[in-house]
Amino acid sequence: MARFRYTGRTQRGEPIEGLLEGASADAVASQLINSGVTPIDIASAPGKPRSTGFLERLTQHKRASLSDLVLFARQMHALSKAGVPIMRAINGLAESSRSPHLAAVLKDVAAGLESGRELATTLARHGNIFPPIVVSLVRVGEQSGRLEEAFLQIGQYLELEQQTRNRVKAALRYPTIVLIAIGVAMAVINLFVIPAFAQVFASFQADLPWATRLLMGLSEFTVAYWSHLGLALIGALFGVRAWVRTEAGRFRWDKWKLHLPLVGGLILRATLGRFARSFAMVFRSGVPLIQALTVVSRAVDNEYVADRILIMRNGIERGESLTRTATTTNLFTPLVLQMLAVGEETGAVDDMLEEVADFYDREVEYDLRTLSDAIEPVMIVAIGAMVLILALGVFLPMWDLAGAAR
Repeated sequence: MARFRYTGRTQRGEPIEGLLEGASADAVASQLINSGVTPIDIASAPGKPRSTGFLERLTQHKRASLSDLVLFARQMHALSKAGVPIMRAINGLAESSRSPHLAAVLKDVAAGLESGRELATTLARHGNIFPPIVVSLVRVGEQSGRLEEAFLQIGQYLELEQQTRNRVKAALRYPTIVLIAIGVAMAVINLFVIPAFAQVFASFQADLPWATRLLMGLSEFTVAYWSHLGLALIGALFGVRAWVRTEAGRFRWDKWKLHLPLVGGLILRATLGRFARSFAMVFRSGVPLIQALTVVSRAVDNEYVADRILIMRNGIERGESLTRTATTTNLFTPLVLQMLAVGEETGAVDDMLEEVADFYDREVEYDLRTLSDAIEPVMIVAIGAMVLILALGVFLPMWDLAGAAR
């Protein structure tokens, strides 16, 4: 991403300037507005970042994990509730943090606080560490004088997010290991086993079954072009990764993965649960509805769903109701839309959204428990087909070895 130098004013009217990374000046302006800074001037920052050593580059690439952020929020809640000054708390956590990257970020945050900036403004300068929802809740906590409650909400939200991710990883661990083992086994068979049998079969000069000819053809192709296949695979991986990093590629990929077989519905429900919980938390904290939708759109980690949320924001700006705009997105089930309508009628949108988040969490938990049961039949069929072809290709000629020898 490009680096931009900006100047602006905080909500208190204080001047502020600094450097931010973004895809464009508009993206940087949107990031500043969401963090409560009114941009005055944004210009491309000339020059390149200073060169760093090998160990320092390794440290920089080792980003803070979600568990580090959960621990940070919990500790900040405890220290703020105990009455520890914010500067002392930040410096203490910077010294005791187990993540070198997070420690460096906290030291920069402390330096920003010493220069008179707000905590939310200094956190917003590190958007790759602190999500927009964290910055917004910290800003609300600062303005309302309830910073300890803000950190408590942040800790609870991040902890639920971590639990969901861990459940997804646990459900996909077994299928991933099986697929890797199958790939390694197929590579060994093609490169070493089939060529040995091919020499034996060729010595008899007999007609071979179609399965054997297929295996021998694949093996010869793999042995002759294994380096080309490896380079093509690596090139495809890097190409797809570069394409996903583009704006259009990320949007298409995020939309496509919601329709994947077996896991597409799971990803969609987990994303909508994240949206409902974060929206309820931000709205309950007193953030205006339009700004809350803008912040939540950047917290769902899905460009397609974020685009649908921004459509909801545009509809509300035109005077439409929340339920009506949610209906036009074609993302929510009728049950969820009914709960939103009840929330608007009773004035308890945040409570209804919390119920929606719990509903999606239960759906995701059930899907995760049944994911392995749904994947196992597909894997068994695929493995059975490969074993059948291998058995036919290897054992059929061996059964006819006596006849071929005669």
